Amino acid sequence: QVQLVESGGGLVRPGGSLRLSCAASGRTFSSYTMGWFRQAPGKEREFVTAISWRGITYYADSAKGRFTISRDNAKTTVYLQMNSLKPEDTAVYYCAADLHSILPVTSRGEYDYWGQGTQVTVSS
Repeated sequence: QVQLVESGGGLVRPGGSLRLSCAASGRTFSSYTMGWFRQAPGKEREFVTAISWRGITYYADSAKGRFTISRDNAKTTVYLQMNSLKPEDTAVYYCAADLHSILPVTSRGEYDYWGQGTQVTVSS
C-alpha cells in the first residue's frame, strides 16, 4: 500500500509560480515512476509530467518549458515546479505512483496509487 499526499496548491496570478509536493509512503519509493496529472472542471484528468526511478522525465506539450518535475528519494517526495502559470493551468493536481514501469508513462491506467489532489487556481 502506498499513500500519496500532495501539498503546495493555492491561488496565484498569471505569470506566477508554485511548487507542488507529493510525499509518498513506501519502502521502495526510489523504484517508482511518479507522475503528475490534473483535472479542470468539466474535463477529463490529463497527464502533465512523469519521472522514472532513474530520473528520466517526460512532459505534456502544455508543460514543456514551464514545469519541472523532480524527486528526492531520501525524502520520498516528488515535486512539480510550475512557472509562468496561465489561467488554463487552473485545475486539481494529482500525483500518482506507478510501481511497475521503468520509463515515464502518460496513461492514467498505468498508475497504481493516487493522491487526493491539490487545487491550483491561476487568476488575477
